[in-house]
Amino acid sequence: MLNSPWARFYSNSCCLCCHVRTGTIILGVWYLIINSVVLLILLSALTDPDQYHLTSAELGGELEFMDDANMCIATAISLLMILICAMATYGAYKQHAAWIIPFFCYQIFDFALNTLVAISVLVYPSTIQDYLRQLPTNFPYKEEIMSVNPTCLVVIILLFISIILAFKGYLISCVWNCYRYINGRNNSDVLVYITTNDTAVLLPPYDDPVNGAAKDPPPPYVSA
Repeated sequence: MLNSPWARFYSNSCCLCCHVRTGTIILGVWYLIINSVVLLILLSALTDPDQYHLTSAELGGELEFMDDANMCIATAISLLMILICAMATYGAYKQHAAWIIPFFCYQIFDFALNTLVAISVLVYPSTIQDYLRQLPTNFPYKEEIMSVNPTCLVVIILLFISIILAFKGYLISCVWNCYRYINGRNNSDVLVYITTNDTAVLLPPYDDPVNGAAKDPPPPYVSA
């Protein structure tokens, strides 16, 4: 049985009452679709730069929004994310726990970045107004957002980030439980558990008693 302090957080079910393995597959496919769409947009932007090119005059800044180097870096990141999501989906489907680890590490990294954003907003609330001033003049609802009370704006943003962090943390727990489920199932293929009301008996594999009997033959018969 699970006796560790983290056992209370272990569950085989996730949202919509589906299994954690099914939930991980759905999550991997969803991330795979999103990154594929992003990759298609980036590739189309590389083939037709004039369609997605925003100049400094449109942004009200001194630099261009996206040059070729940044586009190539974003394309490489999208390809890497597609590979990681495909590995997680395949690992959950074929029950290979090691294939899920890169996707789990990405989730931890993404959660840490969002936490740093929340901390920076809490420590330096004036950065929100500075960021709003740097937005393009034609950005939707820019004036309405800047007219909101700065304190209320900070509270709204922190609440929004907290909801995102809670949701991301739940997805991390689902993927981690899927990893534990697959890893535990693969390790328990050679064990047989018989559980009663209050006890758990561990039986050895079937071959062990047979091999033990073969190694210890009965003593030879000696006539009187």
